[in-house]
Amino acid sequence: MDSLGDTSGMSSSAVPVCSSRCLLSPLSRSLSRSGKSILHIDPNNYYGGADAAFSLQEAETWASSITAATDNDRGTFKSASITKPDGNTGLSFPRAYTLALSPQVIHARSKLLSQLVSSRAYRHVEFLAVGSFYIFKPTTRSSQKPSLVRIPSTREDVFFTTAIPTKAKRGLMKFLKFVLGYDSEQQLETWQPYADGPLADFLKNEFKMDAELQTYILALTLSLDGLITTRDGLSTIYRHLTSMGVFGPGFAAVYPKWGGISEVAQVACRAGAVGGAVYMLATGIREMEMSGDSIELRLTSGDTVKTRMLVRNDKNAEVGNGVSRLAAIVGSPLKSLFEALVEGAPLPAVAVITFPAGSLMTTSGKAYDYPVYAFAHSSDTGECPVGQSILYLTTSTTPDAKEILAQSLQLLSEAIDADHIPLSLFQMYHEHGRGSVASRPDGSIFNFPDASLSLLFDDSTLEPVHEAWKQVMGEAEVDTDYMTFPDREGVMDDEDMYD
Repeated sequence: MDSLGDTSGMSSSAVPVCSSRCLLSPLSRSLSRSGKSILHIDPNNYYGGADAAFSLQEAETWASSITAATDNDRGTFKSASITKPDGNTGLSFPRAYTLALSPQVIHARSKLLSQLVSSRAYRHVEFLAVGSFYIFKPTTRSSQKPSLVRIPSTREDVFFTTAIPTKAKRGLMKFLKFVLGYDSEQQLETWQPYADGPLADFLKNEFKMDAELQTYILALTLSLDGLITTRDGLSTIYRHLTSMGVFGPGFAAVYPKWGGISEVAQVACRAGAVGGAVYMLATGIREMEMSGDSIELRLTSGDTVKTRMLVRNDKNAEVGNGVSRLAAIVGSPLKSLFEALVEGAPLPAVAVITFPAGSLMTTSGKAYDYPVYAFAHSSDTGECPVGQSILYLTTSTTPDAKEILAQSLQLLSEAIDADHIPLSLFQMYHEHGRGSVASRPDGSIFNFPDASLSLLFDDSTLEPVHEAWKQVMGEAEVDTDYMTFPDREGVMDDEDMYD
């Protein structure tokens, strides 16, 4: 149980309690900057919780701990394993690598980026361009090897692509124009009858798209089950299209260097400490006792803390299926995936590849019903040495998921270069179950939902952070103060590393 609390106005021995999960870290920072006393505890000995990133040695230790843990102790992680070839594998030293447990890309129009700017935390996170989105094409009678086809996501892309027939291009152009005004009164009448149904049905009925063209659109949503609703699908694609070019030509999304979303947690924790928050890793809550408006917490460290407000993350509630992930370090720079295709665009550090539902086969010979997504990361992410890359593959957890991810890794390697298939140097597989998905205010205790499994950073996950902030601060505070911090007086940027 990860927790956050506030004890402003109480005795000096009483301090609040909080978690180092990615989204609770900015919360503790915001509260500490708003004059609250914050104690931020986490039973893990690392920052970020389910959003953490590990060196190779840390990854092996973590995987072993998940394997050895009981169901209650491992939280929403259900299994983890490490695979590496025998002998001299070509790996560098362990800390030359950073493997993210939950890699996510962030649209340029994301509210998260706006909050990082208003809170001044953006100065300490380096963002890299997410380049092309690709569709995986399996072997056919006319093609003896699998291939990758780039997804056009602007009108110019559609015009120049040779992968889509002319008639289909017109339908795609019409759809892209529709999405840019999808929330207008006229367009609402078109899609609202389909709002809660699959986006695929809307594309088929209103834009006459065939199954193949639908996969191009669905791939941009990064939907884990491929069944995203029309309402959510249009919103996601709108954000993708309007994010294009915001930070530079040729890309719509970014990725934080040095470990992805976990880097945001690290920066927030350090900035919170500058603001007066106290952090305790490898510390949990052993017992909790309520007395009036006071909560007494007995910690596993032996300390006792009193607080008037507690925000905690219950990691054990499981709701539905989760995701299976495979992170693979490969001995190749995979240069063909990281090309700048627009003049003046930065060299991308991340590429996204979609294996559409039905494009892979299970060991029993049946078509796999779920999509698989692969994030290819170059060494520019800081996650591996020059000359190597990391492939993160994700799909919904099923009995066939582990074999499907292994198959996807092999086919992706062949599609990139069938003549020089890069050697896999290290693999980490893990399954992440779904935890609680809604916040539950309960008097002086705020139960925080578990980490999102989405591959696109979901702005809706920021809402519980704001709810918790308001509950701790009280109604007297105005929302304009939320996540908006002035520069510290008399401190220059290069002097204040984490403000």
